[in-house]
Amino acid sequence: DCFPAVDYFENSGLPFVIALNGFDGSQPYNPEEVREALQIGPDTPIITTDARHRADAKSALITLVEHALMARLR
Repeated sequence: DCFPAVDYFENSGLPFVIALNGFDGSQPYNPEEVREALQIGPDTPIITTDARHRADAKSALITLVEHALMARLR
């Protein structure tokens, strides 16, 4: 379901991160499996999170902003 979104961001040149949303620490796939399946390069962060938790959601947004700032400096 995420392939169109990934294609959109890759084609637009906008920096993005992949957030793997799991529940209570359970992740069905590890980040490297997802990276390979989506054919995402090593420059795109893939993080694990539980978006139901405010601290996790905040951390995901911080990762996105940091990634965008670093991309801007390149």
